[in-house]
Amino acid sequence: MPIIKSAIKRVKQQAKAQARNRSEKKTYRTAVKAFTAAVESKKSTDIMARLQELQSQIDKLVKKNLIHKNNAARKKSAFSAQAKAAGAKVAASPKKVPVKKPVTTKKPVAKKPAAKKTPAKKS
Repeated sequence: MPIIKSAIKRVKQQAKAQARNRSEKKTYRTAVKAFTAAVESKKSTDIMARLQELQSQIDKLVKKNLIHKNNAARKKSAFSAQAKAAGAKVAASPKKVPVKKPVTTKKPVAKKPAAKKTPAKKS
């Protein structure tokens, strides 16, 4: 058991964080099991609902730094491939439309000429 006050506090913080992380990962594993059961049942609407739920849970894990974003991308890709193989129609993510900047009608402001410096006198 730690003796130093800051070390005691750190142990308490780690215990809380561990419980939080364990809960999030448990929810993720439950979502995976639900998705797998839906794939086995081969109901397209159920598969899509579970896939969406699962992908949302994966995004939450990334946001909380429990898994790396590349790991999440790989998992999401694999799960959507499973759903597609089971016969569900996997919709592609919507394309982002670039936002156009409004056109400004302001005239450019002319720069003032630089002030001339007088040479320093030598003494």
